[in-house]
Amino acid sequence: MGAARQGSAWLCALLCLLGKPPGAAVVAICGRQGDSSCRFLSVSELFDRVIQHSDRIHSLSTALYSDLEKSFLPNGNELGKSTGKCHTARMLTPNGKEYAQKIPREELTHLILRLLQAWKEPLSHFDQYIGHHQELSSDSLSKAKQISNMVHELKTGMEKVTEKMQSMGIISNSLNGMGSSEAAGLSISNEANVMSDYEFIHCFRRDSNKVQSYLKILKCRILPGNSC
Repeated sequence: MGAARQGSAWLCALLCLLGKPPGAAVVAICGRQGDSSCRFLSVSELFDRVIQHSDRIHSLSTALYSDLEKSFLPNGNELGKSTGKCHTARMLTPNGKEYAQKIPREELTHLILRLLQAWKEPLSHFDQYIGHHQELSSDSLSKAKQISNMVHELKTGMEKVTEKMQSMGIISNSLNGMGSSEAAGLSISNEANVMSDYEFIHCFRRDSNKVQSYLKILKCRILPGNSC
């Protein structure tokens, strides 16, 4: 419940950000309308919240992967590390921080949004499907639902941050109408339907780590005053 409240709070702050005049660098976040204790969030703080949300998603995916290993690989057999089955394997992504730092800010932002879009639908289906597994605990099922909801929130929040960065001139408007059909094609591909549950989460955990890393790099690229 606490995590849900935190997610709603940061998403509300991001949505409120769009109501600020173009060029405004901060946004107010209040417990309730008219609250005298309102505090203002800078773009840097908003990035921190997006990154924290991403960190939480990756932690949940790691925990769920461990649960699935214990339930379906009881003899301690390790899942092969091949990611060829991942439905996002065809997506070109930079390997390592050094290469990611060389990508233009607009392209890195686009890549983050594409990865989140590509997982949105498969995670929703996975959450519905995994509920039929009697071997899994209610805690594991809860993790799957949280991951699905939080990825949707993160994508929405990142879209709002992107729009605000564009209005402030931090990045160009070249992302308007970003390849949603391309990402949607990835999200409904057959690969996601033929993987086992633990392979599916293994793939998602890999990509959630990428999103986490790319967000941190993007923040450093946009706000160079931060130590990176």
